[in-house]
Amino acid sequence: MTGVRLRVPHPIVVLRWLRVGVLGMVALTALLYLVVANRAGEEVAAAHRTTTAIQHIGAAYDEAGKADDALRAVSRTGAIDLTGTGNGFANATGRVASHLTSATEGNAAGEQGLSHLQFVQGQLDTCVQMISNAVLDGAPAAARARDALDSAPEYDGKNPVPFTGGLRRSLRDLQELEIQARHDQLRSGWRNPHLLWPLFMGPVAVMLLLVCATGYIVAHRFRRYPSPALVVALLATASIGVIMCTTEPPTAAIALPVLAAVGALAYQAYRPRLAEYRFPHS
Repeated sequence: MTGVRLRVPHPIVVLRWLRVGVLGMVALTALLYLVVANRAGEEVAAAHRTTTAIQHIGAAYDEAGKADDALRAVSRTGAIDLTGTGNGFANATGRVASHLTSATEGNAAGEQGLSHLQFVQGQLDTCVQMISNAVLDGAPAAARARDALDSAPEYDGKNPVPFTGGLRRSLRDLQELEIQARHDQLRSGWRNPHLLWPLFMGPVAVMLLLVCATGYIVAHRFRRYPSPALVVALLATASIGVIMCTTEPPTAAIALPVLAAVGALAYQAYRPRLAEYRFPHS
């Protein structure tokens, strides 16, 4: 029985295959970018709304501090029942209410977040009502109102219990709740790192193997140095993948031209060696 001799392809044919593989990985990365950027768009927009809500809650905390300062200044006079709270307190609490209303639109903590927003709004209403009573009852009612603004939370051992303190502390607890919700937003769905890293690093890993194989053939078969353009193409492709996995997707006006340039670099990197041979068409 005669043995079957395997036909080893010419190195230039292998280089053609490798070029097709490298260009295929670049094209696959571009396709993945388009799919993920499109699907993740709504999730990124929701995270932006949550970020705005967090900023509104932070601004409400600052305004609550101004309300406390205004109330402290009036309380020092001891004549709140005669002078009232002045415009400072009313304006500050009005801005707190406005910021809380705006924060509701970007709530990312679901029913829990909405419930706590309503609770904090209730605390604000209670505080304003106490101040209204202070105009009639004097300094003791003003002291209770200040306590409702800035009292410390209860503790479970060494840990503060959320939403058991005054208005300012509750605003901090609400902000921390929304920050955690935003963190969950950015790590779920099409922004989930457990999905994105394998999705984008897979083509990069295959491209790395193809580039290494190309370098080996060019160095050992043709006694030439591999083209640096291949390394640049690999690094550029990897950078797009890393950006997609770690931050918001870059705009198509940036990502697609970069990947098109990567494809052109990869194509040109193989051209000098392939131009040395011409095979007749079959």
